[in-house]
Amino acid sequence: MNVLILFLLAIGLFVIASQTYSKYIGKALGVDPNRPTPAVKFNDGRDYVPTKLHVLFAHHFSAIAGAGPIVGPTLALLYGAVPAWLWIVLGGIFIGAVHDFSALFASLQENGRSMAEIAKKTLGKPGFTLFILFTLIMIVLVTSAFLTATAVSLTSKWPLSKLGAEGNSTFLRTEVTPDGTVLGVIGGIASMSVIIITLLSPLLGYLLYKRKINLILAYGLAALIMAGSVIAGIYYPIRFSTEIWMIILSIYVLFAAGLPVWMILQPRDFINVQILYAGIAGMLAALFIGGINGLTIRAPSFNVAEGTKNLGLIWPMLFITIACGAISGFHSMIATGTTSKQLAKESQARKVGYNGMLLECTLAVCVLLTVGSGLLFTDYKTVVWPETGKSNPILAFSLAVGYLLNQSCGLSIALGAVFGILLVEGFVITTFLDVAVRLNRYLFEEFWRILFKQVPKLFQHYWFNSVLAVFLMWLLAYSNTFAALWPIFGTGNQLLAALSLMAVSVWLYY
Repeated sequence: MNVLILFLLAIGLFVIASQTYSKYIGKALGVDPNRPTPAVKFNDGRDYVPTKLHVLFAHHFSAIAGAGPIVGPTLALLYGAVPAWLWIVLGGIFIGAVHDFSALFASLQENGRSMAEIAKKTLGKPGFTLFILFTLIMIVLVTSAFLTATAVSLTSKWPLSKLGAEGNSTFLRTEVTPDGTVLGVIGGIASMSVIIITLLSPLLGYLLYKRKINLILAYGLAALIMAGSVIAGIYYPIRFSTEIWMIILSIYVLFAAGLPVWMILQPRDFINVQILYAGIAGMLAALFIGGINGLTIRAPSFNVAEGTKNLGLIWPMLFITIACGAISGFHSMIATGTTSKQLAKESQARKVGYNGMLLECTLAVCVLLTVGSGLLFTDYKTVVWPETGKSNPILAFSLAVGYLLNQSCGLSIALGAVFGILLVEGFVITTFLDVAVRLNRYLFEEFWRILFKQVPKLFQHYWFNSVLAVFLMWLLAYSNTFAALWPIFGTGNQLLAALSLMAVSVWLYY
């Protein structure tokens, strides 16, 4: 099947939904552009911060995207391209985007309260307690899964011959296996890029929020930092073991979860979103050009039997596996945990909530078509569903980007693969971990208020709760594999989405 058919059909449906269905939902909810938002009413410079629409959209999108729209569709491709495409498109328009928009709107009306607190109002204290505990466990699971995936992918290697390069004519650092195979070290470039962007984020945050620099200048600086970090990564790639990367990333998210949002979280998202926008644009262009030139999906349209063998029955495992690519309970945590505290105008809720989810679905469709057309199905199964060794869906996606850009635009496979892994590492996963751990900090603070009539001062401190959230994430990641964690997270994520929709529905009724 030509990729252009599924590509154009998905984009067309998303545009129609954005211009019609989302406005209908906004009217039904009762969005009032003149009503002050929690960010305006409770501006404290730390959590409640009125934020420019473009900056907030970048932050919200990067937070909800996480690795879901990349990892989920890559794994679910095993069922076949058509079932995965149908769920991403239809599930995103009619369920996922409505879920995100309505959760954000409800939080705005409740002074920026979290979904757990909204559940308390609508479902009572037992429902509130259940929601808190369930969400705490779910976020620990998802952060553990993504921490594992990040650490594994930062050590990614692939035979140089399959990258279309020779040992003396590639910018990649190489390693030679005992059997003589020359491997290109892809992850090292992304590693240096991640570190540089993280270190320079506070500077951009200071310039944006304290010095109030022009937004165009801020975009220019962000692009400069991004490009410089990649160049530095090419010349000075960093290589650590998976275990060391888990520790480094855990330390990073500990500080990111405790510091004010303007210092690391927002400026880092602002820089990283440049990579994401470039990545989506690159994949869109490559898929369009490739489709015109006859590019087809190499993966089978339907492969339910093999998918069932490895993942389980297509109902409900397809939805569980794709997870954030179509609907995600975690999104309600983002929308009500951080985004509602930063939205400057209520009229922007539709653009951030509904359209943000549609953009994530666009990314998920691009990933599905990229992996399906870029990789031979045998190579896909070797990387994602190996008989021995660890599954590495991020490497599969990165390689697929390289092959797709090579087929469509003539770019070298190695360069395209590096671009693909930068898209994931420099933006999606580490940004997701930032926000997820911060959300768990909020939830722990709420949980202690349930557990104690008078909460001990230690338990009220954000650093204590940040350390607790990070430690649990690291402990579970260190003792489990990604393949074991992802299905558990996916199950919890879909159940959380159902609870969120139930809570918002009751809230709207009353």
